[in-house]
Amino acid sequence: MSGARLEPTLALDERVSSVRGVSAARAGVLSKMGIRTVRDLLAHFPRRYIDLTAVASISDAKIGSSFTISGTVHEIALKRPKKVPLVEIALVDGTGTMIVTCFRQTWLADQLHAGDAIAVSGKVEFGYGFKRMTNPFIESLSDEGAGAGRIISVHPATEKISTAWMRRLVANALEKCAGMEDPLPLSLRTRYRLYSRFAALGAIHFPQSLDEVAQARRRLVFEELLLLELHLQQRNLREARRGQAFSHVVDGPCVHALQAALPFALTEEQACARDQILDRMAKSVPANHMLLGDVGTGKTAVAAFALAAAADSGTQALMMAPTEVLANQYAVSLGPLLDQSGVSWALLTGSTSAQERAVVCEKLAGGQLSVLFGTHALLEPDVAPASCTLVVIDEQQRFGTEQRAALVAKGQGSADVLSLTATPIPRSLALALYGDMTLSYLHVRPRSTGGTTTHVFGFEQRGDAYEIVRAQLEAGHQAFVVCPLVGTKTPEPAEGDDPAEVRVSIEGEEDFDACEPRAALKEADILRNQVFEGYEVEVLHGRMSADEKARVMDEFRAGRVQVLVSTTVIEVGVDVPNATAMIVEDADRFGLAQLHQLRGRVGRGDASGQVCLISRSKSPAAIDRLAAMQRTEDGFELASFDLSLRREGDILGNRQHGASVLKLVNVIRDAAVIEEAHAQARRLLEADPDLSNPQHRALAVELARAFGDGSQKRGA
Repeated sequence: MSGARLEPTLALDERVSSVRGVSAARAGVLSKMGIRTVRDLLAHFPRRYIDLTAVASISDAKIGSSFTISGTVHEIALKRPKKVPLVEIALVDGTGTMIVTCFRQTWLADQLHAGDAIAVSGKVEFGYGFKRMTNPFIESLSDEGAGAGRIISVHPATEKISTAWMRRLVANALEKCAGMEDPLPLSLRTRYRLYSRFAALGAIHFPQSLDEVAQARRRLVFEELLLLELHLQQRNLREARRGQAFSHVVDGPCVHALQAALPFALTEEQACARDQILDRMAKSVPANHMLLGDVGTGKTAVAAFALAAAADSGTQALMMAPTEVLANQYAVSLGPLLDQSGVSWALLTGSTSAQERAVVCEKLAGGQLSVLFGTHALLEPDVAPASCTLVVIDEQQRFGTEQRAALVAKGQGSADVLSLTATPIPRSLALALYGDMTLSYLHVRPRSTGGTTTHVFGFEQRGDAYEIVRAQLEAGHQAFVVCPLVGTKTPEPAEGDDPAEVRVSIEGEEDFDACEPRAALKEADILRNQVFEGYEVEVLHGRMSADEKARVMDEFRAGRVQVLVSTTVIEVGVDVPNATAMIVEDADRFGLAQLHQLRGRVGRGDASGQVCLISRSKSPAAIDRLAAMQRTEDGFELASFDLSLRREGDILGNRQHGASVLKLVNVIRDAAVIEEAHAQARRLLEADPDLSNPQHRALAVELARAFGDGSQKRGA
């Protein structure tokens, strides 16, 4: 790096107080906003723009539509009707007068005066003889530099630092870092026609046109994604270097016997996924593969071939589930197939007796057991396989990073890892989250089922939902009723609690009424005594003992229980073909992916399923989300819709690795960029695995700074 570029590049990581205009008080306010360095300030991107080239006059602004209008303050008044303070501004522009009303913004009376030039942006309404705006965005055009360009950027601000001041501070930070080093090699910028980093930062904060904003964002999004993909893929390379992987036998007698034992033919997708997984297992490089499948697409049948390959190779496999219900389902569905294939197996959960556990662990340690199914119980120290070369993690997103790593560590050398998830994840999001994995997808259900019809009801219409369920019960079928809570007050989770008991909150849907969400225990009493009299009603939730859960599930499978009131513990792994009806109480409290998982528990047999989603929310956004469940049964389509409703920063979530570096990425809108960044990262690392070539040094330094994992040599 040349000396001329060194100083402005190093300035990026100086304290924000080094920026001209950032006093100690302002530094404290910025720190509370998460802005502590110059880099943080430059990454404090505008949340919107006011296009002064598209300003409408007051006379042309149509009522009911949103406009930006510039004019002069004719009069401003502070009023306090009914103890709700408001500021009323009379705005004129030569074509008419507009009344701007701002509730609870009393400081505007001190900041604005008659004769000031301002721009307002919001929805135009009409009342008391005037066009009006209520709580619009207001920008003073009298501020220094505010109206100098045709586009005004609107940065997230606070009462103590206005948007105008935020613009000044960002401009000063840009001045301080002028001439900074660009981490992207010139060859990449040329190939993709990208702005330099400095030009992109200048254009996104102070654009001359909205096209400049788009080009600046394209450059910065590509940089964010390339860094993330490099991080993920380098992590995978480091894992591969740690030990020699075991090359599995993938066409042995157990694999062939399993194929013959299956009572159905694999779909084309299943066969393709099976071949991809076995191909990875046959290599001498550790496999890190994820199988993503929609509800009912037969992921476990595909995973069974990986288990059989481990047995053919004379080694062992561990398969972990997040709940005992799902682990027991392995024993019911996969156990007989493995028996017919000559593969020895056992089940280990928290409810396994000490004596039985000791026998299972002894067989595993002695090599007499090929496959061990289990829950978190597999993570205990006494589970010590003699030669484990395959680890299968079902619903892997339900386990923490340390838990997954602890299971993989039980493998021999670098064990192959197969992760399964029934959460529909669009490919773009999967690459952003799991760019270090190879991926297979299942979209098609392997057998024809009755399918489901979904209904959305308001809370006052729940009687209609009960009638739908009653009709199914009278026809000899069974039903689920899902509630978000166990009891009227849910205590803090205790150690060993089912992770499926976590309630999902949805941003923007905080308008629930004061009523308690329907709780499983209370709901069961109501249904048993008032709604479904004459039918056997039972309760299932994660706080029950393992024996109790097993008893209830056995009773339900056998048809002796007709209505099962449950929490989301039944979200995965429950397969009762005679269950054809489901009610989800407080459905607006669940994400679409979770509702889709729950819906997948019914309509699994020949008869069609009826799913009733009951919502207390009156929010149009909440109702629109639930209506999407009526429009499609495609989980991937629902996931894309769900993601499209979220703010950019909420898509990956803070729990995901690298999410903090993604400020601008939207996995739906930027799907093509994610694909290209993934491919480009692979090309870069194939040519230069450690990014040690001179043209990649700045990129290597930026990668080490972004992720702080020590994977790069700083200053290389």
